[in-house]
Amino acid sequence: MEGQEQIRETLFEILGEQGCGVTCEDDVDILHDDEGWKLMLCGFMEPWKLGMTVDEARAALREIGSMRFGRS
Repeated sequence: MEGQEQIRETLFEILGEQGCGVTCEDDVDILHDDEGWKLMLCGFMEPWKLGMTVDEARAALREIGSMRFGRS
């Protein structure tokens, strides 16, 4: 799915090779359902809602990344 790959690329662009970028590289699930795009990262309890569109999801990831979440 093209949108899924775009969101994944944005996620690892933000995380880079540090923090969750290293430990969670193979443990990322990006899902889409009737509530929109969701991210399940490193076994968190439930998926994070990112938005209805790919652009909204990518913007949400950038916002989360700006708070340095998951980065060392």
